[in-house]
Amino acid sequence: MEKQLQVGVISSTHGIRGEVKVFPTTDDPARFKQLKRVYLETGREQIPLEIQGVKFFKQFVIVKFKGIDNINDIERYKGKSLMVDREDAVDLSEDEYYIADMIGMEVYLEEGSFFGSLKEVMETGANDVYIVDSTEHGEVLLPAIKDCILEINIEENRMIVHLMEGLI
Repeated sequence: MEKQLQVGVISSTHGIRGEVKVFPTTDDPARFKQLKRVYLETGREQIPLEIQGVKFFKQFVIVKFKGIDNINDIERYKGKSLMVDREDAVDLSEDEYYIADMIGMEVYLEEGSFFGSLKEVMETGANDVYIVDSTEHGEVLLPAIKDCILEINIEENRMIVHLMEGLI
């Protein structure tokens, strides 16, 4: 399991006082109001940042970090991810999972045969779609609905699916 989870990506600066526009990668952008600290993933290091203020603008979250008061201090981090420790992540409801924990999961058909591995999760308006790299059928799109996804076991890294008619 991942120790940290992504909550957003810095898309651009906002004004000249060091604020940034963050595209949230969490289901609930309002969670930024409860966050006190995030880690800026630069590719070479992680920089801990304390959140000083949060506002909302369209689909973005405007974040002000403590100690960053100038556009020049933050501009170079456009496109970089903001991470949180797992213990600071939002509690999940039953039948909810972190996408990071699901990627790479082995996918089996209901009769027990290996089908492929979960490559990606596509978030759509109605329901998520699981993109499975199937050994026999190539890339297969499975809707994340109870009729199709029978079981997800994070501890065993295993998913059991029912292939509904027309999916392959």
